[in-house]
Amino acid sequence: MSDDHAAHAISAYGSKINKTPNIDRLAEEGVRLDNAFCTNALCTPSRASILTGQYSHVNEVKTLDDEIDSSRPIQSQKLMKEAGYETAIIGKWHLGNNEASNPQGFDYWNILPGQGDYYDPLMIENGVEKQLEGYVTDLITDIAVDWLDSRDNDTEDPFFLMVHHKAPHSSWIPAKRHENLGVEGEFPEPETLMDDYETRSEAVKMTSIRIEDTRKPNLKFDPPEGITKDEKRKWAYQRYITDYTRTIAAVDDSVGTLLDYLDANGLAENTLVVYTSDQGMFLGDHGWHDKRYMYEESLQMPFLARLPGEIEAGSVSTDMLLNVDFAPMFLDFGGVEAPEEMQGTSGRKVLSNNVPDDWQTSMYYRYWMNTLGHKVIPNYGVRNERYKLIYYYGVTPEDTGDPSITIEAEWELYDLEQDPREMNNVYGSPDYVKVQATMLAELDRLQAKAEDGARH
Repeated sequence: MSDDHAAHAISAYGSKINKTPNIDRLAEEGVRLDNAFCTNALCTPSRASILTGQYSHVNEVKTLDDEIDSSRPIQSQKLMKEAGYETAIIGKWHLGNNEASNPQGFDYWNILPGQGDYYDPLMIENGVEKQLEGYVTDLITDIAVDWLDSRDNDTEDPFFLMVHHKAPHSSWIPAKRHENLGVEGEFPEPETLMDDYETRSEAVKMTSIRIEDTRKPNLKFDPPEGITKDEKRKWAYQRYITDYTRTIAAVDDSVGTLLDYLDANGLAENTLVVYTSDQGMFLGDHGWHDKRYMYEESLQMPFLARLPGEIEAGSVSTDMLLNVDFAPMFLDFGGVEAPEEMQGTSGRKVLSNNVPDDWQTSMYYRYWMNTLGHKVIPNYGVRNERYKLIYYYGVTPEDTGDPSITIEAEWELYDLEQDPREMNNVYGSPDYVKVQATMLAELDRLQAKAEDGARH
């Protein structure tokens, strides 16, 4: 799993800005999911949902400031370990760094504290801090290979390994071998780069995740003097995407190394391999970087999987899979029954394009974190196969501590068939009265199913 890797920065998903030949191998030899979604587009909460199979309000990891309670028994790695699997996590944890939130249920863990550094990172190996030398993506890969090597591959003992990369999270520092990859200034711009948010809510218009507002430590340079606001957005986009795609190149190398290892050691035929990210990412779409919103580029998670004999090579699934479905799915592949406390459902049949007739066709999303730093108003919503309904709570000065910020509660509705870029909010339109009522009812149904309290 990577961090902030948008599906549209993977060539198997049609990327126009980079090539990912090794990640593409999973699509060629397995399945590509086109409708994998997170239920809270933020690193820490999504990681907690992936481990627990629970929504943020249930596992109590709602924001970046929350830490997981590692003593909770409902975590996939604990259940796999109890079933006889050798378990390990290597790389980014991002769920807290203290005794109560450090990894549990892993036979071996070697993690970055917090975000970690791209070069010469500090890592914590089974509770012991160690300063390493080198590039973080390569180090995580090498540690993973060493762990695999430490096992006796001639035995029947199964393993459950999570390799979690820091990249391509900001501050987008590439490996030295990739420092000249791509040509800055020549990356094609997304259709919505110059979005003016004309039909969108005030909650969207006030955000500070516009590319031109990106901090210098991330972009590395100051913009040229004397340029217009629009020119600054275009300049910042090229600067951002140049380094973002360069960091992905090392992740792609890592995937290739691990796939080659499995192939060379006779493990490929009976090992499920999944590549995903904790959520999506805006790559200049709507003029933004970051995530948090329920728009497609942020909501969609890349998801590619390979398991010869069960997953058809070169297949594509358009069925819906949520991050809360990951844990019960991993357990299902491991022959372990998922506990009732997991709210997700095993997506194993999604990967083989054999879902039951009653498989989910809609999903519930809720983003909880309200910070002045990003000015993304908390929101929740529902998406089905064609439509998306989003509700922004509204905020008062008491919510933010800023007397200048007052936002009324607002709704947005998008017809993804007619408006796949989500540029035209049709909430309140006479042409969508019936759709609006249907989506409101579905929102109520899914909130009740998730046992989440409604605010609208």
